[in-house]
Amino acid sequence: MSHTRKSLQIRHVDAGSCNGCEQELTALTSRAYDLQRYGLDLVASPRHADALLVTGPVTDTMAAALSKVWDAVPNPKILIALGDCARGCGVFQAAYASHGGVKGAQLQIPGCPPEPGPILAALKTLLTSEASPRAIRPRGTTTRA
Repeated sequence: MSHTRKSLQIRHVDAGSCNGCEQELTALTSRAYDLQRYGLDLVASPRHADALLVTGPVTDTMAAALSKVWDAVPNPKILIALGDCARGCGVFQAAYASHGGVKGAQLQIPGCPPEPGPILAALKTLLTSEASPRAIRPRGTTTRA
């Protein structure tokens, strides 16, 4: 059965990136791409989000914060890894303070950094995704008891 959404509210977390992916993500808000016309929007609060989009490798200083944001996104939720670092194959994976990328992302968008067009195309697939969201936890995070 196909799952169709009319909109997708996305909370972005920079888990330790070089800022390249953020620049490309910001370009999606320009008139050239206008992600809102497709029903996609970046939101400030995880409580208003349907999805968590992570950029960068998960660093020591961001692991706990990423876990808290993930916990705050209401179920059902989607995890998106944007860029090679978040996917676990970027240039910072072997860094001493890196936990690697996020594990279990339902959508992985490759590139270093990915360009706005492919990012938008990938995000639009979530509006008519065949797979329903499932609960997963970003790698490098712990579950609170």
